[in-house]
Amino acid sequence: MNNKEIETEECPPFAPSLMESTRAIGYSLESAIADIIDNSITAGASKVDILFHPGNDPYIAVLDNGRGMSRDELKAAMRYGSRSPMEERDSCDLGRYGLGMKTASLSQCKQLTVVSVKNKKRAACRWDLDYIHETKDWLLQFLGDSIVNRMPGINELDKYAHGTLVLWRNMDKLAHANIDYRSALSRRMSAVREHLSLVFHRYLSGERNLKKVVISMNGSKIEPTDPFVKGKSFQVMDCEEIFVRGVCVTAVPYLLPHVSKLTSEEIGALGGKDGLRKNQGFYIYRNCRLLTWGTWFRLTRKSDLSKLARVQVDIPNSLDDLWSLDIKKSVALPPEEVMKRLGVIIEKISLSSRQTWTYRGKKEIPPSKFIGMWTKSKTRDGGFYYSVNENHPLVEQIYNRFPLARMQVERLLSVIASELPLNSLYCDLTSDVKIGNETEKPISEILALLKSLVVEDKDASMRAVKVEAFLLSKPFCDYREEIVTAMKKGYFND
Repeated sequence: MNNKEIETEECPPFAPSLMESTRAIGYSLESAIADIIDNSITAGASKVDILFHPGNDPYIAVLDNGRGMSRDELKAAMRYGSRSPMEERDSCDLGRYGLGMKTASLSQCKQLTVVSVKNKKRAACRWDLDYIHETKDWLLQFLGDSIVNRMPGINELDKYAHGTLVLWRNMDKLAHANIDYRSALSRRMSAVREHLSLVFHRYLSGERNLKKVVISMNGSKIEPTDPFVKGKSFQVMDCEEIFVRGVCVTAVPYLLPHVSKLTSEEIGALGGKDGLRKNQGFYIYRNCRLLTWGTWFRLTRKSDLSKLARVQVDIPNSLDDLWSLDIKKSVALPPEEVMKRLGVIIEKISLSSRQTWTYRGKKEIPPSKFIGMWTKSKTRDGGFYYSVNENHPLVEQIYNRFPLARMQVERLLSVIASELPLNSLYCDLTSDVKIGNETEKPISEILALLKSLVVEDKDASMRAVKVEAFLLSKPFCDYREEIVTAMKKGYFND
């Protein structure tokens, strides 16, 4: 190519050999693309398009309608460490070290091209590792229009008055790791979609006081994945405010509904392949962008009884140094003063999660008054066993109706308790798959069952007393409002 198509300029500070070293920082494809989108959001973009092509001359491109950059601004952005991490940033800035775009991109490819439009002027730069290796010099390439006009995504960029296109080519890392490169790229981009829908879910949903961003992949819009299912979850306690150096860190604890109250799609979105248990814990957001999640920071152990507990923690970028934020923005360890307060939150939310998991009656009934079908008793050696509760209204009614059969019924209940498949139940309950026994029955079926249990009593007031007694037990307590309404309408008096 002649000099009119490509101009080069030395762009220190590193020796060329160090550029290869920065490729081993440890970005995944998902985290690398998320890092590019961070720059788009920081630039004020409201639209981000991810384009990829797995065929001949494969590429990945990220296009946005942000503020764009002039030639000098683009040159500065292409420098490694273009901004100091100690420099004060805008409160909406998702950057940190001035390394993200370069290290994220070159961790995945050997050729990074950035084209930006600002004030109707286009500027284009390229880092090409093969070219640097060949020349043994730290040379940044400035590209002419004849080259830029042939690039994927450039026609879409030209539709914007301002914006930026980041293009990856020669994606050697993915090619070396997979024999079938085409299917591997498509499969990995599906994982990228899931990752972005979670990491940027607050931007995608247009949370209050936050500019909404539309992110698409090959023209298909990415929908947000809310890890708290806020429409169904509830806050265990008020928002906790923790002040560090005069800056507020907020923590909002949420308790997910029991899996029986969730759809299969919601369960999949909440736990994915790893399940609800792995993803319990703190969700750390920096400027509303999810950094790390599914950890209790060793303040407590993960357990099946606490797997419904999740805590949203918001930190501003002004406290980055205290949170030990890494270059990939995937690790954020809290400072000591924050850790102590988070420990208190864990105690409260874990208790609530345990109660939700073990007690599923209506909120109107205190656990102390709830009459369950099973009772839990301790053994002499410190263990415990389950038995059928003989004080349950259904059991009592059988005893009263068939007093001569009481002994046989007691034996039957004893056998049922001894044959309870505890190991199988444990495996099923911790697999996050909805169990058919927990499916709610039609209200007509519940009313008919309850009516058959009280109709023999000719006294209307006694029938009402019995109905109230049954409302303290399953399954009737789950339909309390409907049963009370039916009772007021005289349903049990017919």
